[in-house]
Amino acid sequence: MSTTTPVSTNTTHASRRKVTTLAFRQKKERGEPVTMLTAYDYPTALAMDKAGVDSILVGDSLAMVVLGYENTLPVTMEEMLHHARAVARGAKTALLIGDMPFMSYQVSVEEAVRNAGRFLQQGGMDAVKLEGGRERADAVRAIVGTGIPVMGHLGLTPQSVHQLGGFRAQGKTASAAKRLLEDAQILEETGAFGIVLESVPARLAEYISKQISIPTIGIGAGAGCDGQVLVTHDLLGLFERFTPKFVKQYANFHEEMNKAFLEYIDDVETKRFPAPEHTVEMTDEEWAAFQKEIK
Repeated sequence: MSTTTPVSTNTTHASRRKVTTLAFRQKKERGEPVTMLTAYDYPTALAMDKAGVDSILVGDSLAMVVLGYENTLPVTMEEMLHHARAVARGAKTALLIGDMPFMSYQVSVEEAVRNAGRFLQQGGMDAVKLEGGRERADAVRAIVGTGIPVMGHLGLTPQSVHQLGGFRAQGKTASAAKRLLEDAQILEETGAFGIVLESVPARLAEYISKQISIPTIGIGAGAGCDGQVLVTHDLLGLFERFTPKFVKQYANFHEEMNKAFLEYIDDVETKRFPAPEHTVEMTDEEWAAFQKEIK
């Protein structure tokens, strides 16, 4: 058995070039999967960038997994920009995508362009993502026309949760599948550089991926997509309310956090913490001088 110590890949990723939308298309052409994760803060983004993830999405999932809302609808532009800036400070090579929140692009094309611009100007993002197909074609075309890269999002679109009747898989009937394919083609034509496919039948997602030239990023859409994305709090076991069927949990940080908090409380209550090694002390001479000062 080899005793060679594994070499860390961090140095490789530390020197890698900035990932661009062009790199996404090139990876698809070469048949190399695109990796994407969500992040909402500096330390998480730093760790992801060090690991070498291709893209970081500052997702509107922030609303649920960080801010505690029931769904993604309440999160605001100001909240999204606040977290986008934190991520931008931590990640320097991954492609950074800001998720446009509910009502930041639906009211008018002009407002969509203005808010997309804020993600680049004020949030430090490289691109934006928005939900919807044909009904968002004008907005996508206009945003791309200003030089801002746009990623689409089809299938289960969480901002339409009430219209969809809950968090349900989409594209399961022939007519719905045909509409999804058409929407993907429309997004490609309007200039989107990629499309997230969420909770879509695997064979449909694979078919759509082969019919368009831009990369598809799957979440609950099977292995036939050109890349994958997960909500990091699901992947790490940090979000306890529910875990979607399509999530592979790589850790259980919620359990580990709970264990650490219980140990801390017990240590404080039994006075095991702080111990001498966690404490600052004065010299005996200075303590004696202090005693004289207060007499």
